[in-house]
Amino acid sequence: MGVLSGMTGFARTDGQVPGWRWTWEARSVNGKGLEARFRLPTGFERLEVKAREQAKARFTRGNVNATLNLRRETEASGARIDMARLRSLLDQAAPLLESGEVTRPSLDGLLALPGMIDSEQADDADDSKALDAALLDSLGSALDALVAARREEGKSLAAVLSGHMDDIARLTFDATSHAATRTDAIRDRVAAKFAELLPEGLEADRLATEAAALAVKLDVREELDRLDAHIIAARELLAQGSPVGRKLDFLSQEFNREANTLCSKSADSSLTAIGLSLKNTVDQFREQIQNVE
Repeated sequence: MGVLSGMTGFARTDGQVPGWRWTWEARSVNGKGLEARFRLPTGFERLEVKAREQAKARFTRGNVNATLNLRRETEASGARIDMARLRSLLDQAAPLLESGEVTRPSLDGLLALPGMIDSEQADDADDSKALDAALLDSLGSALDALVAARREEGKSLAAVLSGHMDDIARLTFDATSHAATRTDAIRDRVAAKFAELLPEGLEADRLATEAAALAVKLDVREELDRLDAHIIAARELLAQGSPVGRKLDFLSQEFNREANTLCSKSADSSLTAIGLSLKNTVDQFREQIQNVE
């Protein structure tokens, strides 16, 4: 049995390599198709193509948004003091120190001057590729977690949709079993209607023709048969699992069409009430379908 998936969820993953730390945040909401958007730091736009490929490999519907928060960290072992510059500054300041015009500077103060400490963080092509690979791997973990979150929503949706299908099946059975849908009941209703409207009677052939035409208009057995077929199809799709959202949405429109026809053809108030309940349940079913991938 397949797994049904929703379209809303949130996931977050953290990662790091020497000199870098980051956080991926991924979230998704309902959408008719798949739309993936990525917010990346300046200089890392190069990741978007492969990031989009990862999203397409995991999702078929929904608006997916992922944000990368990236921080660069300078390691102590990667720092180098510019000794030549430091000695030059001290030599130039020596006369002022000897004359007492200035106080002796602290080492912290000198090292805080711009350019006094050089970072030896490697920025070559190999390290850049390694960082990109680590970032994309971490994104994959975030998207996998988002898949899991959407499947959790799918479990709840599956229970709700299954309940709606049970209600639709029950109401369809009630309509099929209703006296007003039987052939003899339709015939008797037609005869009574003609007797009421034409007490003086009507030629037998004309009566038969008119009665047959009216009986066809009142007969809802085809609609009920189609409803039974739609119920079977819907249960199969729910068991199949995502991605079935679009197919279920189309099927819900077919349910709605048959329910409307049942109400419009019905000449019995109690059968009409069943049709209205059926239409209401179908509307609830279709509303929930909008959340299914």
